[in-house]
Amino acid sequence: MPARKNPQTSPRRPKTANPAAKKPVKTHYGRWLWLWLGLSGVAMVSATAGALLAVSLASTPLLQHKLSAEDAAVFDSDSISRSSLRLPELTRPVNILVMGIKVIASDLDNPPPETKNLSYDPLVNSFEGLTDVMLLMRFNPETQKISVLSIPRDTRVVVDGRGAVKINEANISGGPAKTAKVVSELVEGVAIDRYVRVNVQGVEKLIDALGGVTVYVPKDMKYRDDTQHLYIDLKEGKQHLNGDQALQLLRFRHDKLGDIGRIQRQQLVMRALMEQSLNPTTLAKMPNILSVIQSHIDTNLSVEELLALVGFGVKTERSQTQMLVLPGDFNGDGHRDVSYWLPSRRGIQRLMAQYFDQGYSTRTPVNPARMRVAIQDSTGNPQAVKDLVKTLTGAGYQNVSVDSPWREPLKVTRIVAQQGDDDSAKAIYRALGFGEVRVESTGNVASDVTIQLGRDWAAKSAPNSGFISR
Repeated sequence: MPARKNPQTSPRRPKTANPAAKKPVKTHYGRWLWLWLGLSGVAMVSATAGALLAVSLASTPLLQHKLSAEDAAVFDSDSISRSSLRLPELTRPVNILVMGIKVIASDLDNPPPETKNLSYDPLVNSFEGLTDVMLLMRFNPETQKISVLSIPRDTRVVVDGRGAVKINEANISGGPAKTAKVVSELVEGVAIDRYVRVNVQGVEKLIDALGGVTVYVPKDMKYRDDTQHLYIDLKEGKQHLNGDQALQLLRFRHDKLGDIGRIQRQQLVMRALMEQSLNPTTLAKMPNILSVIQSHIDTNLSVEELLALVGFGVKTERSQTQMLVLPGDFNGDGHRDVSYWLPSRRGIQRLMAQYFDQGYSTRTPVNPARMRVAIQDSTGNPQAVKDLVKTLTGAGYQNVSVDSPWREPLKVTRIVAQQGDDDSAKAIYRALGFGEVRVESTGNVASDVTIQLGRDWAAKSAPNSGFISR
């Protein structure tokens, strides 16, 4: 080991003799740079919080609908957030009922005067209409997960004073409180803490405020309705959509799955928005976003609570976002006078116990022989599909079917827990040794698990099949 030099006896090198002598200056500058960035981040957060406080104090409140004492009692009054030196944060699991409302002028007894002499029936800024979209969302800081339950608008329920109707009529009958009561009864008594109603124009403005959304449009979509000035014209493929185009994707209904097809597209758009928009920069945009959509939102969330929810969403891993559909089935072949989605009580009990901490349901061991597995190929190679079927059959999966292709080319295979049974999806993942598990309902409706086949499987099977992945 070389001896240490005595700084008092060692000769000093000229400062200009060695260019490396400037390195400490760079390091010093780097430290100041990180300090500046850190202070800027704190300033941004403080400015965001301050701006949101200004929004809450100086402009129209987010609560547009006056709740009676009886209606307010339907929702849990306990606090869901707390303030800190940083941003507000959630203090407990919270269930939010989200309702998307579409109202046209003819739906109202007293439509706005400016709509009376038009040659078409326009959308209006109102919350007094049918619920086009209904979501029950659970934000759980204990598990760091977000669960989203889509409730089909055609779900058959019993509403006081109206009898057996579609659940989308509850809002017209009694507003957010009656809708929350009906939903709670439907999902095993799950308590609903807050509600959010947003009309169609608000969804369009929100997506525009977030900078649009990049999604894969699953097929060409074309529809024209001059009576409402509804014009849908989208081409298949991956593209960046503005608010109006995204709304076209969400409102299109002319496919074989009807409302369930719309829900699948809603889940595709929601996941894309979360992956693209829920990041720290979104927090800085919140004041502008709120000001843009404020007149199109009705909610009993405070601004502080809303910010706590957004902050939680920013911190949540995308893999921890679970998207479900209310278990049920269509009432027949679609030729009846009224088309309903008939809820499955057993399926609802299982989902509520697993994802909403409500009730108790025994999770039975995975039985490959009884599991319904559907394959949607995105590789364009029949041999890769045959190899996958052979592998699954060899692992004991006897009920395997090949569905229509998945149009979007995938690099990574998606193993989709179509009915929310992530244990079964994880079992297939272990059997295959590749892919990613997703809890969502974008696959084959009749399956328990849908495998959306990607290039990773094609590459894996290439040595055995002679197939070279594209």
